[in-house]
Amino acid sequence: MTLKCWNGSSGIFLEFLRFTDSDFRIFNNSGFTFEHLNLKSTTILMKQTLTSLLILLSFAAFAQDDLKIPLIEIEGVSVRKVPSDEAIFAINLEEKSMKVVSAVEILNRKTKNLADALKKAKIKDYKLIADNYAVDINRIYRSGISRDSGYVARQSLRIVTTSKNEDLQKIVESIQEAGDMSFNLYFQVAESTKKSLEDAMLIEALKNAESRAMLIANTFGIKTIRVYRVSLESPQQSYPRMEMMRSMADASSEVLIEADDQTLMRKVYVKYTY
Repeated sequence: MTLKCWNGSSGIFLEFLRFTDSDFRIFNNSGFTFEHLNLKSTTILMKQTLTSLLILLSFAAFAQDDLKIPLIEIEGVSVRKVPSDEAIFAINLEEKSMKVVSAVEILNRKTKNLADALKKAKIKDYKLIADNYAVDINRIYRSGISRDSGYVARQSLRIVTTSKNEDLQKIVESIQEAGDMSFNLYFQVAESTKKSLEDAMLIEALKNAESRAMLIANTFGIKTIRVYRVSLESPQQSYPRMEMMRSMADASSEVLIEADDQTLMRKVYVKYTY
């Protein structure tokens, strides 16, 4: 099949899309080939372009529908203050040595000392999690010049517990006993607690949206409204609260530990028509 078109800018008459089963070519009027394109790749490109156009058209159709239909747009919110039920001790270990084996051995020894100290303390409920292990060249920069000085081994440890008060103090003492370790203590709401509240908070948010929509309708004398569209926002991430940071330097002093409540929030967006 051959399609012909005139290129006014170049003054050349083109025969466009003369193709066989496997490819097509673009010719000028003297039969010279300008381009040789693979038909399969071109077909894929055309399909992708058509898909993008269809998506854009569907969005435009939704927007047009919203402009034509009378709507009341409402945000429904559910907020709860929940006691923190999980404590996390975040520990970052770092050891330097001229040999990789030495750095790793010291790091492993500290981790083992901590595990042994926690067992010895007989804490009711905890998990010791080790991750993010890395050994790198210890590169030192002085006056704009770098120099390699042995190796540095790093590891992150987490102690996760639902215990409170006395057991938290025992964990602090175990960390101090295990070696020269600095740490951060965070409090958060456990994932299991969040999931158990999801449905109840969703219902609260939907009812909140409904009551606000009814208030608007009654204020403006709208007799009946009905749901047109509902959108859910993902539950907001609650970030752990850092309570303290301690190191071996103040091992002799006791730590006052008290967790604050955490704020959980769930939002919905509802469109009502009338």
